[in-house]
Amino acid sequence: MQQDSNKLAQFLKEKRTQSGLSQKDVATKLGYSTSQFISNWERGISQPPINTLRTLASMYNVAAEQMFNVLLEETMVQVQADLKKKFYAETSASEQTA
Repeated sequence: MQQDSNKLAQFLKEKRTQSGLSQKDVATKLGYSTSQFISNWERGISQPPINTLRTLASMYNVAAEQMFNVLLEETMVQVQADLKKKFYAETSASEQTA
């Protein structure tokens, strides 16, 4: 999840700042006692729960469909990277034993 090209993280930060909200504002509205969760989402360390993404879309005045598409794109990138790593790791291991 920690990659510089994390589109969801960039999207969340961009939309929050465009909305004129601080990380603390968002944390408070979501019922968190600290803004650390929002910081982690925007740095790509973790992702918000799906239902929270819908809430953020509304809070940031973003169409739910747009938020979904960014999430889908990021998920596909992650799945592709994970699958590639597993596929080639297993290929390397089997080639070494062959």
